Amino acid sequence: MKKIKLCYIGGGSKMWARVFMSDLAIQEFFDGELALYDIDIKAAKRNQKIGNYINENPKTKSKFDYVVYEKLEDALKNSDFVVISILPGTFEEMRSDVHTPEKYGIYQSVGDTVGPGGVLRAMRTVPIYENFASAIKKICPDAWVINLTNPMTILTKTLYDVFPEIKAFGCCHEVFHTEQLFCRMLKELRGIDGLTRKDLSVDVAGINHFTWISKAYYKDMNLMPLINEFIAKYGKDGYYEEGNDIYAFKHDPFAYGNNVKFDLYERYGILAAAGDRHLAEFCQNSWYLKNPEMVKKYHFNLTTVDYRINDQKEKIKDTILMSEGKKEFEVIKSQEELVDLIAAILGFKEIISNVNLPNVGQVYGLPLGSVVETNAIFTNNLVKPVCQTKLPLNVLNLVNRNALNIETCYEGIKKRNLDIIFSSFINQPLCSNLTIEEGKKLFKEMCYNTKDYLKDFFNLDEYFK
Repeated sequence: MKKIKLCYIGGGSKMWARVFMSDLAIQEFFDGELALYDIDIKAAKRNQKIGNYINENPKTKSKFDYVVYEKLEDALKNSDFVVISILPGTFEEMRSDVHTPEKYGIYQSVGDTVGPGGVLRAMRTVPIYENFASAIKKICPDAWVINLTNPMTILTKTLYDVFPEIKAFGCCHEVFHTEQLFCRMLKELRGIDGLTRKDLSVDVAGINHFTWISKAYYKDMNLMPLINEFIAKYGKDGYYEEGNDIYAFKHDPFAYGNNVKFDLYERYGILAAAGDRHLAEFCQNSWYLKNPEMVKKYHFNLTTVDYRINDQKEKIKDTILMSEGKKEFEVIKSQEELVDLIAAILGFKEIISNVNLPNVGQVYGLPLGSVVETNAIFTNNLVKPVCQTKLPLNVLNLVNRNALNIETCYEGIKKRNLDIIFSSFINQPLCSNLTIEEGKKLFKEMCYNTKDYLKDFFNLDEYFK
């Protein structure tokens, strides 16, 4: 069994770290050290205790030394892989990101990728990632770096811009849900049951949370013709692909009925490959997010920050109980693919999966050097993007506007230029109902709401005087 060191930045995570530790324990290819680094040391130490309980679990096949580090530099030293999964700021900053725009008739179902919330989240997070990239360049330049934090595109861009030789990629599971939707189509329409997303092959192209599938196959069966048939049967009432409750969107704030996806397919002829809560935010706000009534019509949800706060409180309670041995942590394989990708890079298998990487031509029509999402081959210290089918011009137009907004936003943050950032902010599709003056007022209010995380990088008082 190969010995490696993994560094987890955000090692106090209330959910993702535990999922990662469980998946590490189930596999049999490698073991070693998992370095847990977090500005919340207590949270990292709780996960360390949970990791030690995992080592005692009879289902565990690979045991790791779970070590908490107080300094980033020590956590990174001698690391073979670096995983980054952080919450930039607190939920109070996220409350402003998501809910302040509602004063101006702008509703966001997620608020962490694009739209006004995505811009402000990027302003907080890019400077943090600049520091991460510089530290990795200095301390462990040969490590593979895996970004799990949103906004995925601009943060992966940051890593490469600060350290061009970095071996980094961004991982997101949104495409997995659409692949699972195809599995449900096969079950509902053709009676083929028991399939998983790994039984399918799809062509994926776009940017994170706004990817598109133009080809999909199960063996030699073309799955694209099933979509119209499925929409005819389920398009009116909605259909959620995860679990047994296809109407989970009626009570689960994270669930959706795929009606945004269906509507986009009927207009553009290829299938958008992310959850509806994300897809809606890349489009004009009058399309799907004009008001809460429209959101309800399309069977998805405006996930409130209050819900996230309460959900986090429950996760913290669970973490404390697990760390004290008062609640069992179930060691099972999750649907996440991160550990499998690490095993492939180490040479134990070969995987084709969707990933976020700088565009070297794998998505025709999007700017070279911008971060895009396509399939890539993972094997033997290599992650190689696969050139995908060209997006139709009308779809490319939708994607390109958002891609260029992200490029513009990054340029502004990099130069600490609020004028450039605002030009990206006001051009967000979700801000299409704003006048310039309204946009400036909203931008100012949102900046000051998160000023504690911006004041070291941006001169807000000078700009807004």
